[in-house]
Amino acid sequence: MNTMSVDVATVRSATSVAGARDSARTFLDGLDHPIAAEAADTIILVVSELVTNALRHGGGTCTLNLTAHPDSIEVTVHDHSPQAPRMRTPDLNNGTGGFGWPMVNRLAHTTTVTRQATGGKTVTALLTR
Repeated sequence: MNTMSVDVATVRSATSVAGARDSARTFLDGLDHPIAAEAADTIILVVSELVTNALRHGGGTCTLNLTAHPDSIEVTVHDHSPQAPRMRTPDLNNGTGGFGWPMVNRLAHTTTVTRQATGGKTVTALLTR
């Protein structure tokens, strides 16, 4: 099983998210059993959304963990906010979001949110290889 962990901080959010995507792409490219390009793109999109949400709503820092299982890739993001992501109506007029969490839930096989006893939460998305 292959694993990877990356700490992400909001120095400049766009740069941090791009770095998380690059780290995830490097992880996926280095797997012993490669995955299809479309599956890799989906995983990168989920990484981008979860890291963006964690930086925006979770206190400005997060940790991204990726784990390769025989039939799936597990994307886990830890942040400092205890507040779980929520489904909301996307804002089509003012650009305040609402698209990411529903999209992650559609793309992932399963998603879970676990509050941590030490504070914060862990969001996990399991995606098919």
